[in-house]
Amino acid sequence: MDKILEAVVMSSYPNNVKQGLVRRVIEAAKQPMDSEQCWSMLELSTKLYLTGDTKYKREIGKEVLEVYGHYHPEEFEEFFNVRFLLSLLQEGYGPLGKRSHYVLDYIQLGLQFVLESPSANSIFSLLRIEVLRKVCERPSPKQCAKISKLLTQHPQCIPTGKHQVLFCQQLIRCIGQFQCASEGEEDIMEFLEQVNKVSGLLQRIWRTQTSAILPSLKELFTIISSTEEQEAPSNALASVVQFVPLELMDGVIRNLTNDDSITDVQMMTAIGRMIDWVSWPLGKNIDKWIIALLKGLAAVKKFSILIEVTLSKIEKVFSKLLYPIVREGALSVLQYMLLSFQHSHEAFHLLLPHIPRLVASLKKEDSNSATSTLEQLAELIHCMFFRFSGFPDLYEPVLEAVKALPIPNEDRIKHLLGQNAWTSQKNELACFYPRLASKSETGKIGLINLGNTCYMNSIIQSLFMASDFRHSVLNLTEGNSQPLMTKLQWLFAFLEHSQRPAISPESFLSASWPPWFTPGAQQDCSEYLKYLLDRLHEEEKTGKRIYQKLKESSLMSQAVEHHYLNKTLIEKMFGGKMMTKIRCLKCLNVSSREEAFTDLSLAFPPPDRHMRGSTSVLPVEEIGPQFIEPPENPSQLTGSPWIPRKAPMARDPAAPPMPVETLGFQEPGEASNPLSGDAVRVDAAKDSLSAFGEQACAPKDSRSVPDLINYFLSPERLTAENKYHCEKCASLQDAEKVAELTEGPHYLILTLLRFSFDPRTMKRKKILDNVSIPVVLKLPVLVAPEETEEFCRHGKDRAAPGSGFMSVVYDLCSVVVHSGISSESGHYYCYSRECTDTVPHGQPRDGVPKPASNKQLDFEIQWYLFNDTRVSFSSFESVSNVTSFFPKDTAYVLFYRQRPGRQSCLLHEALAEVGRLHGEPSLHKDLMEAISKDNILYLQEQEKEARNRAAYISALPKSPLWWKDFDRDKDDDNSSGGCSPAAGGGGSGSFHGLVF
Repeated sequence: MDKILEAVVMSSYPNNVKQGLVRRVIEAAKQPMDSEQCWSMLELSTKLYLTGDTKYKREIGKEVLEVYGHYHPEEFEEFFNVRFLLSLLQEGYGPLGKRSHYVLDYIQLGLQFVLESPSANSIFSLLRIEVLRKVCERPSPKQCAKISKLLTQHPQCIPTGKHQVLFCQQLIRCIGQFQCASEGEEDIMEFLEQVNKVSGLLQRIWRTQTSAILPSLKELFTIISSTEEQEAPSNALASVVQFVPLELMDGVIRNLTNDDSITDVQMMTAIGRMIDWVSWPLGKNIDKWIIALLKGLAAVKKFSILIEVTLSKIEKVFSKLLYPIVREGALSVLQYMLLSFQHSHEAFHLLLPHIPRLVASLKKEDSNSATSTLEQLAELIHCMFFRFSGFPDLYEPVLEAVKALPIPNEDRIKHLLGQNAWTSQKNELACFYPRLASKSETGKIGLINLGNTCYMNSIIQSLFMASDFRHSVLNLTEGNSQPLMTKLQWLFAFLEHSQRPAISPESFLSASWPPWFTPGAQQDCSEYLKYLLDRLHEEEKTGKRIYQKLKESSLMSQAVEHHYLNKTLIEKMFGGKMMTKIRCLKCLNVSSREEAFTDLSLAFPPPDRHMRGSTSVLPVEEIGPQFIEPPENPSQLTGSPWIPRKAPMARDPAAPPMPVETLGFQEPGEASNPLSGDAVRVDAAKDSLSAFGEQACAPKDSRSVPDLINYFLSPERLTAENKYHCEKCASLQDAEKVAELTEGPHYLILTLLRFSFDPRTMKRKKILDNVSIPVVLKLPVLVAPEETEEFCRHGKDRAAPGSGFMSVVYDLCSVVVHSGISSESGHYYCYSRECTDTVPHGQPRDGVPKPASNKQLDFEIQWYLFNDTRVSFSSFESVSNVTSFFPKDTAYVLFYRQRPGRQSCLLHEALAEVGRLHGEPSLHKDLMEAISKDNILYLQEQEKEARNRAAYISALPKSPLWWKDFDRDKDDDNSSGGCSPAAGGGGSGSFHGLVF
């Protein structure tokens, strides 16, 4: 009968004819038959099943085997013996070089017919040994899946005891080498099914034998932490982790993170490869294991590992949000990585270029998954904005992308940041910040935040960018008996000449720290600035003068020389004078007091106070102080009190004082207050700056810096409880108080009083009003007639007609921004530029340095953004618009530099002369040596860090083309499914581009 069956199968008859003949042979096989005939039929069916070159032949072989196993069990058991199975498993079946791939399928088929036979136990024992041997040979995913299918159906064949643990470990090693043979979707699906069968077998074993779990996990960790493998292990290992009971997680992680035998490189390699598992499409709880290990590393303060892994992997994790099948796990890992990485903005900033594209893609997808992800992503982004404020130029595109999405409240943001930080101790992360590879492209140097010290960093950078002040400090002689000024000189010198991307101001902080400040807490930068300038001023008053060389200047008269040499550097640079006058409204007696100032604190006018929106030159009634002639009848007095001064010109009976102006932004047809000679004319400035008027002028219903200055200078009525005690009347009387600027500082510092005490909450609240900042400001300064004549000998400016006021022009050079809603919290950063006189030092014409053209002074000078360690290029447009985009980011302290003019010509000449004589500041020997040594040390540190990082990074799985996830068109019909081997480490089996 076997010859008949073989002839039928090998014939060229159509399959339907063959099928009829085969059916008759099979029916005959159900009848009693001698042993020899059965054996022949079993051999033939075995041959057809194992070596048949078509599926039809294998199906016939299978059908015959099943009939003989069912109807001739004794003969089948005799044929399906241990020796025959051992030969199949060890030697294979078929001609050499073409061994059958269906041996395991054949054994699984035959086992069902010998389960009750006496030889069953011998067969099971054989298979327990042979399947262990097989997995040690690292079979293909397909063969591993067949072993798993066999053992799942016949668990009696699973190795036992020590062999069972070894079997699990070897099976995991097999999975670690799995690779998908093809990129076709059908092949990928088949591969996933094979991996699931293998990992499912492990799950079955672990359920019945929990003692095998920990040794299996140890083997898994050994595989993923190995730094010797040339090729990264397959991401299919993720399928193993999903079946580990979560109740074992804490113990497993604790053992791993406290195992001293595991090196940092091994641990970083392992966690890096685990993070790659977010790409595995069928894993469950993988994100929980990744996050648990990250938390475990944080608990034992392995911050260097966490930093390296986060920075190298976060972009790849982020890219997985494109794919719904892995999105949930990837988002969980991304949330933890970002919310825990709070010591530096680096991780978040790596994602900034990709966020707008991802948001656009998710909006286009328009699914429940995409909508949920968008909302969670927006919450995450706002947490990062809150934590790392001060990067308006970088954040603007991201803010635009998420503007339509919900914004979490501050309590929610603080809750998320508070529960995910690696450590509550900021100083534990101090040595890891900043992690900057090189100096900023701007050439400027940042300052390290020493724990909420951004208030100091912003002030220091603003002072450093005040070039006249910086040069004076750097020219300070050695042994000057000014310890704080010396520390500032060292800090400025390092900011000028260091090769580091950022330096630590720790020494200066400890020396300049106001004693009432709380360490580690956020402070008011304006308060710090006042304290610092006061300390430097008082210190110099008791030490030797640093401007002794000005005595040699032949340009100064003795009186002027005495005037300037009696001033400290702080007074010369930041000191101005103000006259406060109080006039009794009964007897018209005026008392006055002149006082010095280093900054003007500008309060906000009441909301009901009228402000003109679009006019750049403010109306006279808003300019203070105003003086009018006393009325004949004192009881009819309604205006501001006046002290009689130079009589008004006949052609100008009103003779109003000069207003505060934003230079160059007058409405057409409005009268200007022209300056003559070398000073800048208002109408001339208008031509060169008119293109920028919209940026610098206040929009309607908003306030501007001139508004606040005019409010500061406007008359104040003293009545009721605030009545003034008039010495002439010897009683309390209604009075009017006015303030006048009598000497404009070289650097004008304006503090916008944004913080006020709220008695209801017992806290200082912040005024978030947007204030437009003019890039050029004209300030009225009162000058006595005799002073006007003296100064005019040097400069050709003149006072406004019929007035004792002179117009002093200031250029904006720094803006310190506070981000937040309270003075006790938030963040400070600053915009700065260097405003200098354009005529080279030592080339004054007519005794007065020539100012730059308006355009160059105002808009061509490069702006920089200083945010602790980060320094970047910026623009005045960014300065003007920062509050529009980020309502909590508001200008707080402004620095203006006075242009050369009548009042300032002497100081400018002195500075020019010093510059001519000495050129660039020459540092003393000790300071130069210290900078040189530190630069050499930095280079050595860089070399050492480069070697260490090379060892770390070489251990990480390679993922060079993660960005292809963003560049790929998801709607491209020619896409193969995105499983390109180039899409990530681990080859095709890594699924870094997986999308279904």
